[in-house]
Amino acid sequence: MTEDVIGVGVAGFWHVHADDYARETEAHPGTRVAAAWDDAPGRAREGAARWDVERAESLDALLAHPGVDAITVTTATADHTGVIGRAIEAGKHVFTEKLLAPTVAESQRLADAAAAKGVALVVSLPQLTNPVMVAAADLVDRGTLGAVTYARVRMAHDGWLTGSLPDRFADPVAAIGGAFTDLGCHPAYLVQRLLGAYPERVSAVYTRVTGREVEDNAVVVAAYPDGALGVAEASFVTTPGALAMEVRGTEASLLHGFGRGGLHAKGGPFGDEWVPVPLHPPPPTPFELWVDAIRGRADASANVSAAIDLTRFIVAANTAAAANPRAGFDPEGPS
Repeated sequence: MTEDVIGVGVAGFWHVHADDYARETEAHPGTRVAAAWDDAPGRAREGAARWDVERAESLDALLAHPGVDAITVTTATADHTGVIGRAIEAGKHVFTEKLLAPTVAESQRLADAAAAKGVALVVSLPQLTNPVMVAAADLVDRGTLGAVTYARVRMAHDGWLTGSLPDRFADPVAAIGGAFTDLGCHPAYLVQRLLGAYPERVSAVYTRVTGREVEDNAVVVAAYPDGALGVAEASFVTTPGALAMEVRGTEASLLHGFGRGGLHAKGGPFGDEWVPVPLHPPPPTPFELWVDAIRGRADASANVSAAIDLTRFIVAANTAAAANPRAGFDPEGPS
């Protein structure tokens, strides 16, 4: 690996964030896009052409490319375990789209393999570095809200109403789920950050507005041992898109979104009216953390732990949605 610039290979253009990470790679002074690969030849040719880099004929060729020191993984979610595992074995640093892997066991094996090989593994969990979310979590940690009894996070967009989200995201095998497995990861890990990684139980309701094989509308409720409730919502059928958060404590509450920007607080030390909460400079983004970890200037273990906990939450939600009996609704009332 060169001292000044880390050569990054793009492993897959299946996910819509592939070009976003390529842009981050080009924008960072310590990295550059060196080569690209995808298991679909057409996507591979188009992606390599967009970034004006060599197209690797196979994953093995990408990992063996002399200019590739690390890879960003934006393949189908179902392929993460194999692609990331092979990259780690080849000694390549890995930055990956969430989920890390489809199961907790696979995620843990990848984390263990990366640690044993001495390569930097980072999962893209960008909302954890959103200044609004950082400020909210800090207030929760300091007990400013009192005991938190309720936290709700919603992330939604109109991708399946406008056609901007590819239909391949509806493949239940490749995507291993629908709106909650993909977009719902963000509200899920934020609920975990605010209330804890391990709820006592999880329930979920998934619906299909557009009639695809996977859900495009989802609500997941996590119940915690202390009685707190966490609500994580995701949708591909919401116009306009939305990121909203509500955190309620025994002494004060927080709001973000719902027609207003920034973070607002009310109650306790904040008084009886909603007031803006000052935001602080954000911590390094996940990509910046990855580069620093490659350089030996940062420890990414907390990111990996959060990613494994996230997988646990998503698996629990998908299991609950598939297995939970749903009570029918009788408009005439009980007989």
